[in-house]
Amino acid sequence: MQTYQTVLLAAGQGRRMQAGKNKQFLSIAGDPLLLHTLRVFEEDSLCTEILLVINKQEEADIRILLNEWSGSTPIRFVEGGRERQDSVRAGIRAGAASADRSGLVFIHDAARPFVRQEQLHRLAVRTAEHGAAILAVKVKDTVKEVRDGIIQKTTDRSLLWGAQTPQAFRYEVILDAHQAAEDGEWIGTDDASLVERNGGSVAIVEGDYENFKVTTPEDLVFAEAVIRYRKDALE
Repeated sequence: MQTYQTVLLAAGQGRRMQAGKNKQFLSIAGDPLLLHTLRVFEEDSLCTEILLVINKQEEADIRILLNEWSGSTPIRFVEGGRERQDSVRAGIRAGAASADRSGLVFIHDAARPFVRQEQLHRLAVRTAEHGAAILAVKVKDTVKEVRDGIIQKTTDRSLLWGAQTPQAFRYEVILDAHQAAEDGEWIGTDDASLVERNGGSVAIVEGDYENFKVTTPEDLVFAEAVIRYRKDALE
């Protein structure tokens, strides 16, 4: 099966968490959030390298955190940018320097610690076939389009999916999309949107609802619950 590199985004400030520090350092079930996410890729034999995109000012603290890390998958630090799109661009360019342009790169939020290995494998297969693919889940709720506080229309829910990460690409696809975005000064809502705008198509691989992004204080409660649920399922 096709191997891949992972660009792991850990440079965000996480202001909605209201923790006064990068949420990657927050403890979930006794371990920092970042270590939970690193383990997912460490345990996947298809992942050959992790490009950890960080805020340079936090590098010393992250190195201390990684003293608790015993994984064998190489981790390379990459300095993040001002915006998420800048950080992704820095990560994929760093990875491409040591990879073939036809190789695969997964772009993942470090604040999503619960993606499953079988989802990563299905994503790798689909990306190798199609050139670009993302994990996503079907939208559960009815979605309204609203303007000035008034519903304009009700969207057909069967056509709607909630995008997750990893978002996976052949290097040649995502490098070209980010270069076009930089040249045209586009800001996308995610990396898949840059590929779409650059004329490419992106496939969907169905994920699950446990692969949520830890964003608010309430999400820490949900994260603890997922860990308890998975532990109970193994017993």
